[in-house]
Amino acid sequence: MKTLTIPVRARLSQFWIPMRPIGVGVLAAGSLSIFYLSVITLAQGWSHAVQQLTDDRYFIAALVAGFGTQVGMFSYLRSIHARAASGGVAASTSTSATAMLACCAHHLADLLPVVGLSGAAIFLNAYKTPFLWLGIVMNLVGVVYLLRKILQQRRMTCH
Repeated sequence: MKTLTIPVRARLSQFWIPMRPIGVGVLAAGSLSIFYLSVITLAQGWSHAVQQLTDDRYFIAALVAGFGTQVGMFSYLRSIHARAASGGVAASTSTSATAMLACCAHHLADLLPVVGLSGAAIFLNAYKTPFLWLGIVMNLVGVVYLLRKILQQRRMTCH
């Protein structure tokens, strides 16, 4: 009786994810974190930036992790030559960035009246938490969308 054996490497290859997309995702997450801290530091100083990060750590961690995950997944899709539409990713990642800006834009309230945008600062400060929740939900939508595209692409390459 003949037994068909599949090499371990071939079996694992369907679950193998190259390290490059992971690195790209980590780099994107780090970049968003630096951007967040930079905006607050420029507006009100380093100690306030650290305090704000500590206060909003759960929101910021979720947004940064979601953003990094989406960028890494998109990079992975590109690496396997997927023809996935990037519209959903762009909308979701821009919502994450908007939520991060809304979180720290109220710190610019000292400067905005000079520029004539005090209403915008008040609006962003009043709706900071809903914007952060919207960013987190949009991150989840983006991750699910990209996961579906990755699975779709893998099924196409298997056939």
